[in-house]
Amino acid sequence: MATGTTVAVTVSTVSVALIALAGAVIINSGSDDPAPSRPTLRWTTGACVTDRYALTPCNGGDFEVLAVAHDPPLPADCPDDTDDVLRIGLGRTACVRSFLAPHAGAPGGGGGLLRPGDCVALDGREHPCAGPGWYGRSIAITASADDCPSTTLDTLESGAETVCLGSGGRVLARGACVARPAADVVARSAVTRAACDSPDAWARIVSFETTPAACPADAQRYLRAAPGTYRPVTCLHLLSK
Repeated sequence: MATGTTVAVTVSTVSVALIALAGAVIINSGSDDPAPSRPTLRWTTGACVTDRYALTPCNGGDFEVLAVAHDPPLPADCPDDTDDVLRIGLGRTACVRSFLAPHAGAPGGGGGLLRPGDCVALDGREHPCAGPGWYGRSIAITASADDCPSTTLDTLESGAETVCLGSGGRVLARGACVARPAADVVARSAVTRAACDSPDAWARIVSFETTPAACPADAQRYLRAAPGTYRPVTCLHLLSK
């Protein structure tokens, strides 16, 4: 009986020692290999953004941050290939570009910053050139209509900037024919085009000038557009009286 008891006590003691050792191994293993920490994401050049415009590690982003600028940014603050501008708080914006085509910031794409080649609706906002609803195509963005290039046919206001428009869309151009408007002083965008060989054609546009006296000799009538229009006098040669 004494021998059996001694063996039992010995086995029990060894078991406790193994359990204690096993516990020590587990504790040491946890302290030697701490859990990896997540990287800190910041709005900086080169950061990546999801399609919901949230920062993300760059192995899963849809956009790259090209620059961080003030809110609102000036045209020179964002690179030419910017696809979108995001407000990120604290008076800042992020200029971003998609990793994949098509790029909304390309001329006519309908996104990014308003630049030459983009199409613009009457409210001064950019509009995809491939879709309906735009009024004219931008040829320059300036501080005022007086700064527009000589090839400008019309202007629109977009915030604090003036959009100088060339030919295309609903912008009236020299040689185009128009229907008779309801009044002599109208917004140029309210003048309706008409096919020159149609009964609705009232006059053909000869030129755009700053004053009626500058109209050419073959201009029999003119329309004075609403204030603020580039070269507000539209000189006309009548087709029907």
